[in-house]
Amino acid sequence: MREYLLTLCITAAVTYLLTGPVRKFAIVAGAMPEIRARDVHREPTPRLGGIAMFFGLCAGLLVADHLTNLNQVFEKSNEPRALLSGAALIWLIGVLDDKFEIDALIKLGGQMIAAGVMVMQGLTILWLPIPSVGTVALTQWQGTLLTVALVVITINAVNFVDGLDGLAAGMVCIASAAFFMYGYRIWYSYGIEAAAPATLFAAILMGMCLGFLPHNMHPARIFMGDSGSMLIGLVLAAGAISITGQVDPDRLNLFSGSERSTVHQMVPAYIPLLLPLTIIAVPAADLILAIVRRTWRGQSPFAADRGHLHHRLLEIGHSHSRSVMIMYFWSALIGFGALAYSVNNASMWIVLAFVVLSAIGLVLLLLPRFTPRAPRWAEAFVPPRYRRRRVAPEPASAAAGERSGEHPEAQTGEQTEARTPVAVGVSGVNGATAVGPRSRAAR
Repeated sequence: MREYLLTLCITAAVTYLLTGPVRKFAIVAGAMPEIRARDVHREPTPRLGGIAMFFGLCAGLLVADHLTNLNQVFEKSNEPRALLSGAALIWLIGVLDDKFEIDALIKLGGQMIAAGVMVMQGLTILWLPIPSVGTVALTQWQGTLLTVALVVITINAVNFVDGLDGLAAGMVCIASAAFFMYGYRIWYSYGIEAAAPATLFAAILMGMCLGFLPHNMHPARIFMGDSGSMLIGLVLAAGAISITGQVDPDRLNLFSGSERSTVHQMVPAYIPLLLPLTIIAVPAADLILAIVRRTWRGQSPFAADRGHLHHRLLEIGHSHSRSVMIMYFWSALIGFGALAYSVNNASMWIVLAFVVLSAIGLVLLLLPRFTPRAPRWAEAFVPPRYRRRRVAPEPASAAAGERSGEHPEAQTGEQTEARTPVAVGVSGVNGATAVGPRSRAAR
């Protein structure tokens, strides 16, 4: 665990320290597009934040390669090299898009090529655990198609949700935290070393997001752009492919009794990692809704609009920060709920807690104007908008004037005359001009 934490901290530190220079480079390079109709920010903001995140990824892999225990991941598996190859390719495409805004179909082709590069180096799905059936081995073509589809879906899901300051980085950080806990449990609790690469990927991904978030929180000083959103989507997909398609459920038979019962027990975690619909359920839902909405209108599925979930939260009255927090809440609830259910799917307390928290989330959605107030003793620890408003006491002179019957603003005659509005020429409907008495004297 200490080596994972060290890798995470190094990745976060490198990403954080490089984001400032990258911001200056983006401004000089002109990677500051004009504000578009679908944007929610009001000032041009530099992109290319994915440059810092990519170098954070490289630093994390380099540090892990020189650690005693994590070095075995590089010696026994080719998956870290496959991840780095695919990440470098998708990152280059993202950098070009942040600067020149390349066509959507070209980006889609680049995503598929990056996924194919990882497949060629061994990062692919070999089999699937199916409930009540057992382990189903996949042919080479089936594994390749499923791997490429998972990579493309995850990349675009993260890319579509990157519409508010800190939203994509925070949601992927939450997803990678749940992913890390699951992978660490499979590796150390069951002794399955094949889960080590996915656990390492999750730790590095958390560091990339945590290092970038301080620069990207509202109001953001820099955006990650497609170079960052597609990169973190690919890393998340790579971990899901690794742990789902490489970990053999047969090795869990010693702990569960039979292959069928093992598969049934691990389904709550395997299926979310196969098609990340629970760990990143909110981005996946946003992706599906966007495709259906745009296709129904006769538009391209890649045509940008203002119909995403975060746009709708803003339209119903939620502030920018609260919209982000609501998306964080649902991502954490679904991701960690699936993780808890995979650990102990026989406990009704987990289901009950999930239902209660879902009800709280629905209430928050229906009360966009509600602002919670902190108690008096906690006001020093919360932002000013959550503190209770104090009514300022009236000045003593104003109170004395009211008691004496005089208006507190009563002044001398000169001052009163100076405040008297002066009539000026105002054009009427028919072109006539209304002239005040002082204007006539002037004429």
